[in-house]
Amino acid sequence: MTGPRNLLTDHPELYEARFPDPDRLAGRWTEDCLRRHGAGPRVLDMGCGTGRDAAYLHGVGRTVTGADLSEAMLAHARTHHPGPAYVHADLHGFDVGRFDAVVCLDSALLYCHTNAQLDAFLTSCRRALSPGGLLVAELRNGAYFLGRTDLLDTPTANSVTWQGTVHRSTTTLTVDRTAQLLRRVRVWTADDGSEPVAQHSAWRLLFPQELRHLLAAHGFEVLELHDGPGPRTEPPWQAGQLPGDTADADRLHFVARLHSPA
Repeated sequence: MTGPRNLLTDHPELYEARFPDPDRLAGRWTEDCLRRHGAGPRVLDMGCGTGRDAAYLHGVGRTVTGADLSEAMLAHARTHHPGPAYVHADLHGFDVGRFDAVVCLDSALLYCHTNAQLDAFLTSCRRALSPGGLLVAELRNGAYFLGRTDLLDTPTANSVTWQGTVHRSTTTLTVDRTAQLLRRVRVWTADDGSEPVAQHSAWRLLFPQELRHLLAAHGFEVLELHDGPGPRTEPPWQAGQLPGDTADADRLHFVARLHSPA
């Protein structure tokens, strides 16, 4: 095992093996949100990763652009999940066209670590959306870590077999209160005798009322903001389920509409 910039980002097949979604639950949940709120057909999947969700939305008849910072992910998406247009873009600031909805799943929004980066993301969304367009996101809930340590107390161990080699990961989470970040260290080992790889990343911890304020400041009306059910909750969302009315668990989901000009 070598030491790439990010083992999962640089090896999309390993990412999909480690985080399988055979039922396309995230895509189906997203389509449910878009349909319930009457979104038009043009969708930008910002932080599209391997393209699974973008391809699902394309498959149900939407005109989809998937955008990501990782060229490896984009190359994988074009080959394995064709249909959408795939473009290179940075969620800290992008201008890739005009859309009826912007989708940002799996905590991608939380790679905006600073207030300036969050403002730049939301400014880019506002520029990308037609009047009345939707922003749909699914992310970790910063409020969950107020007084709770269950996700911090014990490292999480997982293993996956990829290309005939067993890859094991041990993930440790810590809260950086000053920076308002959830920091992650993931150490990879493999049974081929290669050296361990330690990779560091972080998510911004956003709180429900803080998120409402940010969205309103950028011209969005919050239509839904809740902790579940969603594609990564336990139990996960099922077709026909409506959003809940609490924001206490470890995931947040929101749908916000860009105000139309007066």
